[in-house]
Amino acid sequence: MEPFLVLVALPAAFGALAELWLRDARRASFAAAIAALLALGLCVQLREPGAGWHWVAALLVSPLPVAVAVGTAMFLYGRIGQRY
Repeated sequence: MEPFLVLVALPAAFGALAELWLRDARRASFAAAIAALLALGLCVQLREPGAGWHWVAALLVSPLPVAVAVGTAMFLYGRIGQRY
């Protein structure tokens, strides 16, 4: 359950929050990508604080949370706040 939260749910939340906050596709996707990378690095570091090679694992799986965060921001772009 913890990998799902770190790799999918947390970046999706970052993407949604960035889009709600910034309302611009370029800035929201950039902010979501940076937030996903920082959260991934922090979670890996908190999991094993004394290990020296966990940054490699974070680097290898980093495209997935970044893609989820940016994809969520792009999906929500223009959909939030529309009234029909």
